[in-house]
Amino acid sequence: MVEYSQPNTHKSFHIGHLRNVCLGDALANIMEFSGYETVRANYIGDVGAHVAKCLWGYMKFYDGVIPENNRGEFLGKVYSEADNKLKESEEYQEEYKVVLKNLYEGDKRTIDVWQMTKEWSLEEFNRIYQELGVNFDIFLYESEVKDEGTKIAKELLDKGVAKEKDGAVIVDLKDYGLDEFVILRSDGTALYSTKDLALAERKFQDFKIDLSLYVVGSEQKFYFKQLFKTLELMGFKQAQRCFHLSYELVMLEEGKMSSREGNVVLYSELKDVVKKEALNQVRERNISNADTISEIVTIGALKYSMMKDNNKRIIFNWKKALDFEGDTAPYIQYAHARASSILNKIGKLDQKFEIEDLNEKEYKLVFMLSEFPEVVEKASIDYRPDYVSNYVYDLAKCFNEFYHECHVINAETNKVFRASLVKATKMVLHNALALLGIKAPEEM
Repeated sequence: MVEYSQPNTHKSFHIGHLRNVCLGDALANIMEFSGYETVRANYIGDVGAHVAKCLWGYMKFYDGVIPENNRGEFLGKVYSEADNKLKESEEYQEEYKVVLKNLYEGDKRTIDVWQMTKEWSLEEFNRIYQELGVNFDIFLYESEVKDEGTKIAKELLDKGVAKEKDGAVIVDLKDYGLDEFVILRSDGTALYSTKDLALAERKFQDFKIDLSLYVVGSEQKFYFKQLFKTLELMGFKQAQRCFHLSYELVMLEEGKMSSREGNVVLYSELKDVVKKEALNQVRERNISNADTISEIVTIGALKYSMMKDNNKRIIFNWKKALDFEGDTAPYIQYAHARASSILNKIGKLDQKFEIEDLNEKEYKLVFMLSEFPEVVEKASIDYRPDYVSNYVYDLAKCFNEFYHECHVINAETNKVFRASLVKATKMVLHNALALLGIKAPEEM
């Protein structure tokens, strides 16, 4: 099971979320391509302090307001405003605590507003997933596992796996160099850890998975070490087969993105900017179906830029992401379109051909093509989608060098071989891009 995306409802979907969903979807594609029966899971954060803040802000300042469109983004705005307001007044803080209490205790009005606004967020998420071409097999929700998690925490206490400290329930992991893992607050309310224990138990028991991959930001590295060790102490053999694919954040020039500060770059805003520029570039090339092609180029540029080494931070630059001459999706997509154009001009290929002496560029391209299966296998073993993104860029570059030095359509020797090489390159470019969730247009 690959668990990824995991956005919080009642917050905006920004480009930090985009990196998660791109990495996770590519990883799931790679595992599936490598022969694993793969379950794609999305764990939605639909309860907690952030939800209560948004609900308080909505009921306090926007009660009854139902926007005609962009309701998910509206909630992100309400959340940011509420977070700032709560810093101004102790009275507001007390009101917020009441909303938080009501949310957990099932107060009817609070739950009604929660369910309505939660749907607004889910509508936005699903629209974005559709644009990105991302599909999930299952959706899991924090609200579904919080009670199970509380029960597990108490069971661990009874079994001696956990103990009480200052009223809270903890698992002492100091012998493993992992400090103390708090799994239940002193007031009895659930933490992320509480819910993650229940979620893992459900994965192991209900879905019978033997490998669980979590795509979550690098700031959670220590937390996941604690979680996996606790699952091991609970007796789950699968705990040895849990892996945290961490990734660094997408940055603004001023620093870390934070929806609390209201300085996030929304996915929708970024996509609109990139789409506008992509459309201009496509029109300059006099390509038919400019709107369709520019959409493919836009999504490809966004996804590929998020696929870089997951251990490095990204400062996103949309101009660089759309560079047709750089380490970008448009560069690779254009190589695929070029290969398609060559094959269309040549027409049907002979099945048999003789090969005369090959030059360096031909040898190099043959070698690059032969490496594809090994690259994908290594990516599935190391859980590294960037192996594939690095490879497909190198392949596109290798193909372009071949194209500029070796005539194909008007070749005097090795014409059928070279055309077959172009066909093989087109196929591998298409397959590699597909693993990254990126479409390969026939023309650009």
